[in-house]
Amino acid sequence: MREQLMSVVQDVEAVKRYHPADRGIRSATPEEVRAGLTADVYFVGTQQILHRLALHDLPVTAEVFSNHRGVLAGVEETLALLSDLPITVESLDEGTQVDAKEVVMRITGRYGDFGLFETAILGTLASSSGWATRAREIVDIAAPVPVISFGARHVHPAVASVMDRAALVGGAQGASSILGARQAGEVPSGTMPHALLLMVGDTVRAAEAYDEIMPDEAPRVVLVDTFKDEAEEAIRVAERLGRRLSAIRLDTPRERGGVTPALVREVKARLAQAGFPDVGIFVSGGITPDRVEALKAAGVSGFGIGSYIASAPPLDMTMDLKVVNGQPVAKRGRIPGLTPSRPLTVRKRGADEARL
Repeated sequence: MREQLMSVVQDVEAVKRYHPADRGIRSATPEEVRAGLTADVYFVGTQQILHRLALHDLPVTAEVFSNHRGVLAGVEETLALLSDLPITVESLDEGTQVDAKEVVMRITGRYGDFGLFETAILGTLASSSGWATRAREIVDIAAPVPVISFGARHVHPAVASVMDRAALVGGAQGASSILGARQAGEVPSGTMPHALLLMVGDTVRAAEAYDEIMPDEAPRVVLVDTFKDEAEEAIRVAERLGRRLSAIRLDTPRERGGVTPALVREVKARLAQAGFPDVGIFVSGGITPDRVEALKAAGVSGFGIGSYIASAPPLDMTMDLKVVNGQPVAKRGRIPGLTPSRPLTVRKRGADEARL
């Protein structure tokens, strides 16, 4: 299958003749990414020209750098993409705070072996690093209160797991999507949706059902803003579940003022007065960094952050050839040859590295 797909990127005319099956879902499969079908088409033309000029086997070193300060992520996935290629890859560690223009990865090998994948390499690193950067920003402000990534509903499902893993790299203590959390070796984190309460018709009845049916190790975190006053519902649930109740969740919609520090303080105080001072308060719903400090001070014990992480701009990445056939090179405005950098770790070693 991969060989068949790779035939599509042999030349520009083959690309024009390619008619993928309409499978309804538009995201690329791993096989299509590895075959080069997500490349910008001009890289196909480049490979075609270099083959004609007998230059595709020239050894090169390419550097990838970030155009903005942020947190590096996506290295693991990039290595998976390049795993079958006879090239050497060096990089910084995932989770590293990087500066603008800092080299985050070097690739050494024959240009014809990896040049087609520049688009995918840069996109993988840029998107993942953007999400990780946003996560780190809000995690640092919220600390020591934990942050859970709730962003899966704000992105295309094809990349929801990628986003959640990037958020974990950025320091989030949990993620809601099944695939994202499990691929990172974590148990998915979640509470309950408003749909459950609306179907059951009563917050306490829904809480009882959750407590009865969910595994013992699942924290009992109950949403209390669906039907009545949040403080009233929180006390009703606490009286019914007792010590089994870990926390209540506030997700009050914007139409009713959203989750505010004043609301958190009131619910927390009323729970304490009713004899439940240890019940935590987990908040979600459009939480942004400018709101976190005040909510934390009001007594929040956990944050569910969705749209802020999911809407992160990519951490723009650039790939430059810096050595071609042993000679330092660079486009105008940049210095030829390898850029001074902090030590990079060899992640993958090409079989013919010595010759290169």
